[in-house]
Amino acid sequence: MENEKEIQQMRNRFRELADKSYSQNVFTFTGFLGLFEQDVFWKLERELSHAGYVLFGGAEGTERKVVRFGNAEEFGYEEEFPIACLHVRPLAAKFADELSHRDFLGALMNLGVERSTIGDIRVGDKEAYLFCLESVAGFLCEELTQVKRTNVKCERVEAAAEVMEEEPELLAVQTASMRVDAVVAKVYHKSREACLELFRAQKVYVDGRLCENNSRLLRPGETVNARGYGKFRIVGEPHNTRKGKLSVEVAVYR
Repeated sequence: MENEKEIQQMRNRFRELADKSYSQNVFTFTGFLGLFEQDVFWKLERELSHAGYVLFGGAEGTERKVVRFGNAEEFGYEEEFPIACLHVRPLAAKFADELSHRDFLGALMNLGVERSTIGDIRVGDKEAYLFCLESVAGFLCEELTQVKRTNVKCERVEAAAEVMEEEPELLAVQTASMRVDAVVAKVYHKSREACLELFRAQKVYVDGRLCENNSRLLRPGETVNARGYGKFRIVGEPHNTRKGKLSVEVAVYR
């Protein structure tokens, strides 16, 4: 957990980027923000709104996101996010290790790049697609040659055309209400007390914002992140069952 000094530095950086964008009529960008950092941003939303902003992580459904400050309509031009998509694959798939998200992230961190330059990593069968800032894309393509004990090739791809989509598991869960704690408990098969501990530990986020109210009602389309368990999205409107419960469809990302 970041300490108060680091949080204040984060707040000041958001303010500096927003003020620069507003006063100079230019787009400014953060690095990739995790959920905790995004929550710090959202708590300043009203203060920063004068500059205009958009959050994007390179593709739909990404967890780590870059904030772009600026108003395209007022500026009269658009500027793309400085995000590249890279494909990392083994040179000899037959002899490659089974590679996890942690393996890919560890290999990247061993190259000495800042965590804020790396976005989501989507892992497939011994391969991965990852989002990064343009500033490190060339370096990674040259230097990322090994993950675990597997020799790999890293090359740029067009994200919209090639990046793999996360395939969720669609489930219908029955719950007494649409309270976030009730739905989290059903999706992850947790007791009420164990579920409440997630909220006490500040590990539950809804659409990138820390959820401190465990009785908050969820709405269709919202995404819940339970740190350590994964995330799920509410799909469609809940409906009543014959036994007086609510049946809600959720898309679960493991």
